[in-house]
Amino acid sequence: MHRLALALAVLAAGCATTEPEPAPEPTAEPRVLVFTKTAGYRHASIPDGVAALRALGEARGFEVDATEDSLAFAPERLAPYAAVVFLNTTGDVLGPGGEAALRAYVEGGGGWVGVHAASDTEYAWPWYGRLVGAYFESHPAVQEAALAVADADHPATRALPARWVRTDEWYTFRAPPENVRVLLRLDGASYEGGAAGTPPAAWAHEVRQGRSAYTALGHTSESYAEPLFLAHLGGAVCWAARLDCAR
Repeated sequence: MHRLALALAVLAAGCATTEPEPAPEPTAEPRVLVFTKTAGYRHASIPDGVAALRALGEARGFEVDATEDSLAFAPERLAPYAAVVFLNTTGDVLGPGGEAALRAYVEGGGGWVGVHAASDTEYAWPWYGRLVGAYFESHPAVQEAALAVADADHPATRALPARWVRTDEWYTFRAPPENVRVLLRLDGASYEGGAAGTPPAAWAHEVRQGRSAYTALGHTSESYAEPLFLAHLGGAVCWAARLDCAR
């Protein structure tokens, strides 16, 4: 659906200076691209996250390609993918051509999932701010806190308990997300240094013809071995990619 939009975006951008790599070979199963480039803090948990997403793909029927190469963000490179996951990216990770390609991909019907530090990415790109929903501001020390499921009818939350207590690095944001479907809320009174009230910790929304899901969870390596967190993450990917999340 979105291939024509992707091609038009690159022609309009007209700024690619490096020949993009060939597109992935077609496969029988849907594909998901996991992007892990960092231009700031680098999470030690990134390899664990990539391995977990590969395992989720094996279990749920999609293939995973992982890259740190921003040249992957070209229309012909993105076209084979059902969704793109920004896994703990930080800083300015895409140039103008990559930005145009990602925007056309999502708005043309592609899926996007942001994990944790994806909200600590591309601060100077307003469209990305709308895509991710909110920008990171600060966090206290890693510790246990309680989450509440705000929407139990979403693939990213269906397997979760109504009150979910776990350990992670808990983000506060510069401003709360707007015009999103809030999936999880964090109990700010349940941990030291918490934000006031019950701010959103995961959400989803439509972006033109595409879908965006973001979770603030996923800082620690241990997260990627937690069955409930993996159910949350897998559900978000399946929803964004329009895959059968009941698998």
